Amino acid sequence: MLYILKILLVHNKYGKPSGEEESIKNLSDLLKKNGHSVTEFFRSSSEISDMPFGKIRAFFSGIYSHAAQKRMGEYLHEVKPDIVHIHNLFPLISPSILSECKRRKIPVVMSVHNYRLMCPNGLYMSNGSICEKCNGGKEYWCIFRNCEREFFKSLGYAIRNYWARKRGMFRYNVTRYICLTNFQANKLTAEGFPPDRIEIIPHMTLIKGDIKEISGDYVDYVGRVSPEKGIATLIKAAKNCTDVQFRVSGANDRFPDFEKEASSNVKFLGILSKERIASLFNTSRMLVFPSIWYEGFPMVLVEAMMMGLPVISSRIGGLAEIVDDNVTGLLFEPGNDNEMAEKIRYLWERPDLCLAMGRAGREKALREYSSEKYYESLIAVYKKAISGN
Repeated sequence: MLYILKILLVHNKYGKPSGEEESIKNLSDLLKKNGHSVTEFFRSSSEISDMPFGKIRAFFSGIYSHAAQKRMGEYLHEVKPDIVHIHNLFPLISPSILSECKRRKIPVVMSVHNYRLMCPNGLYMSNGSICEKCNGGKEYWCIFRNCEREFFKSLGYAIRNYWARKRGMFRYNVTRYICLTNFQANKLTAEGFPPDRIEIIPHMTLIKGDIKEISGDYVDYVGRVSPEKGIATLIKAAKNCTDVQFRVSGANDRFPDFEKEASSNVKFLGILSKERIASLFNTSRMLVFPSIWYEGFPMVLVEAMMMGLPVISSRIGGLAEIVDDNVTGLLFEPGNDNEMAEKIRYLWERPDLCLAMGRAGREKALREYSSEKYYESLIAVYKKAISGN
């Protein structure tokens, strides 16, 4: 028997392309493909620059917005969804809409893409290093440390988290939380979120290409070129592997001196399309991912695994749940460029091991990160939320 639902997706876009927005689009397409009715309640942070007193209005709406609550009430009355699936609410939608869903007895499922329910900036990172000082109701550290390096912004982030926590906006108005990793779920539980309402569903990959059977000639990095991604570690490791060719693909708006600091064996390719990245992987020997923050669920790891590439990743946050050490790739301590270089050299000199790990990675990706597996898990959560509301 078909289980057809009317689903309302709620998301405040970030104003520029992100992996989170791509995952939401893929989710919407998947639900529609399986016969569900999907509607959207979206805003975008790009609207702020066009609004009179935009930053001030965003400051207050991030804390509480009666206007957003009213619009949501009208939309819920019009659409009459079976379930509301929340993604990001800040700053223009605000947590105020959650109480409207609760008042109308509509179950709410929330995808937890980052750490914003506990950490004001969502990263568990401040001034270039891991920081958990705001845990336990100490949001004021976001102001003291000026985590956003802009006082007004840091103040807004701290106040909105404090208000949402004190009012229990997320704790009492969300029926089910969907985390991406066990690491992330444990962070929620440690901050008092009920473990019996937390589900774990990793992102899915739509790549289904053939596995490559030759070991390529490059070590690749794909992602933002920014400090929290461990780019400094990558630059140093590359200098210790001068006989290996590195390629770096991604937006470089936060590390302008990257190309000057890198050695001659590192080539910067800029932003590439999905098709170009897939083509890149066909000539690659391995992917490196030297991140120094907890990450959410970086899809590039799964995409590389699906293409038959081993992954050398830092051992931090939930990354070790994606990359199985000595099975689908190798792990190293975050920030340790010497260990990263050793792991790269070890695999580089063993192309047959690269292929074997690549095959193991593809098997895991097909088994755990397929769209079929994702859909099955998601619908099970929707059913729990509806029956338990």
